[in-house]
Amino acid sequence: MVRAPGRVNLIGEHTDYNLGFVLPAAIDLEIRIAYLPTDDHRVELVRLDTGERDGFELDRPRPKAGTWLDYVAGTAWALGEAGLPMTGLRGVIASTLPTSAGLSSSAAIELASAWALLHDAAPEIEPFELAKHCQRAENAYVGVQSGLMDQFAEACGVAGAAVLLDCRSSEWRPIPLPADVALVVCHTGSARRLERSEYNVRRSQCEAAVAAMAGDHPEVLSLRDVTRELLAEAEPRLDPVAARRARHIVSENERVGETVRALAAGDLERVGAMFAASHASLRDDFEVSSPELDAMVDVAVGVPGVIAARMTGAGFGGCTINLVRPDAVEALRAAVDRDYPSRTGLTPMVLPVRAVGGAGRLV
Repeated sequence: MVRAPGRVNLIGEHTDYNLGFVLPAAIDLEIRIAYLPTDDHRVELVRLDTGERDGFELDRPRPKAGTWLDYVAGTAWALGEAGLPMTGLRGVIASTLPTSAGLSSSAAIELASAWALLHDAAPEIEPFELAKHCQRAENAYVGVQSGLMDQFAEACGVAGAAVLLDCRSSEWRPIPLPADVALVVCHTGSARRLERSEYNVRRSQCEAAVAAMAGDHPEVLSLRDVTRELLAEAEPRLDPVAARRARHIVSENERVGETVRALAAGDLERVGAMFAASHASLRDDFEVSSPELDAMVDVAVGVPGVIAARMTGAGFGGCTINLVRPDAVEALRAAVDRDYPSRTGLTPMVLPVRAVGGAGRLV
């Protein structure tokens, strides 16, 4: 049996594919695959929740079908392209991750699949390298031009900590989380609706901003290279939409650094301010929030003991992440259950989670 956790991003949204900074954490909602290895080069899985069975041959190309199995087949394709040895298998796949919640169940399927497909070879591969193979599956096979954050967090997670990643240098380190702060995910009940095409549009808009600035500033290779001062100077020449997208990325990278420093100093009030600014930027400049996400944040920040709240994940639905005093978790749950449905007509879920270690073998 192998497992791969979901992830929640504390701060640093849409910065990964702009080669910036991210601060995610692996969480104890996860995907597991129980399997028997075979020597027939066929992969066949049964979903525990629905009983659906599907599979493919490792030595035959499988066209993308728009189903959950794409993430397994894409991972097999990427591992095969890298020349890594794989085994056929028969297995059962199960999940405690809510679907379309922005907690990266897709990357969890990829990581769990990689551990199963590689079988005895998996422990020999450095987790960061395995994350990159799974990212290639998502980019080149599934067709979502995502950055490395999701796969990285789920491969390299550290119990009791978030993990800070520099997406340009690939340097990373754990950032211990305060022992007296609980992580609480609030699912809006609205499925994450950031379609693949819309996600890719955001990436294209960021690239357009880079191209517009690079003419006068050849040192600008990504939005990671842009300062507030440079952006202010270039903004009159930029397409207004591209300028707003760039403004979010530049300011969000700053907020990641400020959040890390505030956590180290125990300045939770400052952490809360950074979460609030991040949410406002994602809503107004990057335009990936939603009325449901905004309402959930609004409910949470009105609860005494809630330190910080913002949307998490790609956007347009899904979840918020909240830093909460442990004795205020039930008060947050009660406020969400009482106030959120009347504002949105939706049924929420309040999910206390823990930061856990990365993907691996259980048995």
